[in-house]
Amino acid sequence: MAKKFKDFSLIDKNLTIEGIVQCKGRLIINGTIKGKLIGEHVIIAKDGAVFADATATSISIAGKFDGSIRETKEVVILSTGICSGSVHCNSLVLDAGGVLNADVECLKKS
Repeated sequence: MAKKFKDFSLIDKNLTIEGIVQCKGRLIINGTIKGKLIGEHVIIAKDGAVFADATATSISIAGKFDGSIRETKEVVILSTGICSGSVHCNSLVLDAGGVLNADVECLKKS
């Protein structure tokens, strides 16, 4: 059974946010974020783009990410996803067709 999230946020198409975005629960991005992203479960949808320094429990990328991912347990790059910059995480999943052009450091679990 999928985990249900009490908090849910959406950044829809044609919406661009510049600055610091901080969110609890699940955040789905169809628009664009530029700056800094702090969240729990972040999903960058196929039409979404993030140009930021990001920290989250998990990040799934189906759209575009360019920046730095830090202190993240899991990063999933889906078949339509493009990730560039740097990635520091505990677990990295790259689906066939996904693009990873980043410096990657998979950290050891404590």
